[in-house]
Amino acid sequence: MTFQLAINSDCTAVLQPITEDEPTLRASLLLTTPEQEDLAGISHPAQRVEWLACRVAIRQLIEAQGLVYAGLHKDEFGKPHLIGTPWHISLSHTGGWAAAVLHRTRPVGIDIEPIRDQFRRVVPRVLSEDEIIHAAGEPGRLAVYWCAKEALYKLYGKRQLTFRDHLFIEPFADNAEHLIGHVRLPDHKAQLTIRCFQTGPGLLAVAY
Repeated sequence: MTFQLAINSDCTAVLQPITEDEPTLRASLLLTTPEQEDLAGISHPAQRVEWLACRVAIRQLIEAQGLVYAGLHKDEFGKPHLIGTPWHISLSHTGGWAAAVLHRTRPVGIDIEPIRDQFRRVVPRVLSEDEIIHAAGEPGRLAVYWCAKEALYKLYGKRQLTFRDHLFIEPFADNAEHLIGHVRLPDHKAQLTIRCFQTGPGLLAVAY
């Protein structure tokens, strides 16, 4: 079952289960030479399928807007961008699921995550002291923090930051769909909106 999420008038996301195999997905895409090289560098069969499924998802979003999908290119930080249009995108995948988001006017980030007990193990390197206190070891809250911070990280699109020291989520009520996030760097500060949905494999977060 495909989930279409209208985040706002400028932003739409799609989440869908991966039901097709690699040859089928590959046949539905025209990959650029750099994209073919990226795919060739992925050896794990499931990861290849997930990589392809994300591109099928973003192609569907683009074509639904009446545009021609011409592929993706990566910047120097590895962040994907659309070829031929200034609109912003982000991709995410996990076992059996692919997600994509399209924003007409501003950078965007998406992440999907199952809710897993192992989030407890990464708490010290992911959450600030205040966030640790608020999460209180609850798997659901830890998953929200992780998913929301991943979305922020993908939105920012650069590598010189850490989840614990530079990305922050304000305290939230359980099952809240609207969160407030912050990127805090010496030369850059931003407050961002994050939408969080309980759906698909567990959680989906979109930061914009």
